Amino acid sequence: MSDSDRNEQIIRSRMHGLYLSRKCGDIVTLSRELLGLHSWFYRNVPFSALIRGADITAWKTKLTKTWLYRGTLHGAAFEDLPDLLALHSGESYLDRHFGEELVEQFANEVLRYMEDGVFSRSEFRKIFAPDYDAEVIEAMFSPWGGVFVNLARRGLVAFRDMTSRDFDLISAEPTRTPESVLPELFRRYLAAYGPATLADAAWFFGFWKDDAKKLNALPLDEYERFELNGKIYYYIDGKTDIPDVPELTLLSGFDPLIVSYTSDNRLSLPQEYKSKVILKSGICLPTIAVNGYVAGVWNIRKNEPVAELFAKQPKRIETAALEMVDSIRRRV
Repeated sequence: MSDSDRNEQIIRSRMHGLYLSRKCGDIVTLSRELLGLHSWFYRNVPFSALIRGADITAWKTKLTKTWLYRGTLHGAAFEDLPDLLALHSGESYLDRHFGEELVEQFANEVLRYMEDGVFSRSEFRKIFAPDYDAEVIEAMFSPWGGVFVNLARRGLVAFRDMTSRDFDLISAEPTRTPESVLPELFRRYLAAYGPATLADAAWFFGFWKDDAKKLNALPLDEYERFELNGKIYYYIDGKTDIPDVPELTLLSGFDPLIVSYTSDNRLSLPQEYKSKVILKSGICLPTIAVNGYVAGVWNIRKNEPVAELFAKQPKRIETAALEMVDSIRRRV
């Protein structure tokens, strides 16, 4: 099999696993199988679900919005949280700047106030401002997460719903160790995202270099594998009736097909279009894929569908892309 044919095989299998060439009607099932739906912008979740055929009725409360891998927000099935959070339970970037003692003090005080009915960052800022300097307040209640990341990774808080900026107390504390959940989560990753390399999995799960070595200790002989361009790809055998790659596919912003692999292994994103899709700010735009490869971007602006293809395409592709975006607009 040629390298080109093998690349096509990888894309075909990934699109099948990620429900881009088949349908998943239930958004909770979809989130479970994809190990969470990326939610940097909350509307990416309904976009991703609709593209994959899922019913988005009551989606704002069917999923729980919290921080998972790589410090990013995801909409996850609540019952999945203890295992998903176990990989990085309690980790906090604040510890390096302010020390574990101060972060723990803040976390415990926040929990006490939440038990008394305080749920928003703005309220917490006012409450803590008299006792701490501005730098500490800004860091602890940063719009990027602050102390709430620490509490969320312990399974103690989550966003009130998928669109809210306020938080609620939850009870989803991890009960297992990272080492005990990793084999199962790695298998689930390959089931949806494979074929993939160990570097891809390490990126997906947010492992630093030393933690990434844990993947080498997994029972890898359980999985099928092949080598391509000096990399070993692992996958789960047994997938049957994998459909062909669709001629035209919409991908959500931060779509799993794009962001769940290392930068040099995003096979569906041609290098010449990378800067048009993944901005310097880190934002990954909603895209249009033609035969499995990104060929344009789409969006909904001022309640109007927008589809921009990077290169000339047949008229039927241009028309169909705009119609697909308009269908998403009407359903959202």
